[in-house]
Amino acid sequence: MPSRERWDAMWRELGAARVAPALYDEVLAHYAEPQRHYHTAQHLDECFAQLDGARALAERPAEVELALWFHDAIYEPRHNDNEAKSADWARESALAAGVAQDAAARVHSLVMATRHEAVPQGRDQEVLVDVDLSILGARAERFDEYERQVREEYSWVPGFVFRRKRKGILEQFLARAHLFSTAAFSERLEAPARANLARSIAQL
Repeated sequence: MPSRERWDAMWRELGAARVAPALYDEVLAHYAEPQRHYHTAQHLDECFAQLDGARALAERPAEVELALWFHDAIYEPRHNDNEAKSADWARESALAAGVAQDAAARVHSLVMATRHEAVPQGRDQEVLVDVDLSILGARAERFDEYERQVREEYSWVPGFVFRRKRKGILEQFLARAHLFSTAAFSERLEAPARANLARSIAQL
């Protein structure tokens, strides 16, 4: 579970003057909701581990980190506005803490970039999206666990429907010219990610 020390250090780097004391617990409580199996504190921990190795790539690393904390803060598998609600919460929290308006706006855009519907714009979006997608290049055992966790989050979807939809999503990723935007992530994770995706598609 990401530590409060990490949380506090990020806000200091952002120049925040008045972070709500309960906000850390509130955010982590969302990641512990019962409908989640992949989008949990485990996912946050894995993302932060990736960010720690790529922090020097970011132009504004504290903003990327804040976006990571909030990027799945709102998550209901039956809804399609999770990123928008998460982005709004991130921006509102940043403004309430005294973070500059332009920084809060950038954090909102960063969270929205994790919808993965468009090419990331700018280095910080590239880093954030690469971090979020790094699970695709995980060891085969972890990737397979991830696929099971995603299935559990959509347990209410009939098997044949889930397999068709999931196969389509994975095929869209595999069809991309590049899964990762930064050279650092691409060199390390592109090949294992493509192998994981191909194996999962074959099993669906």
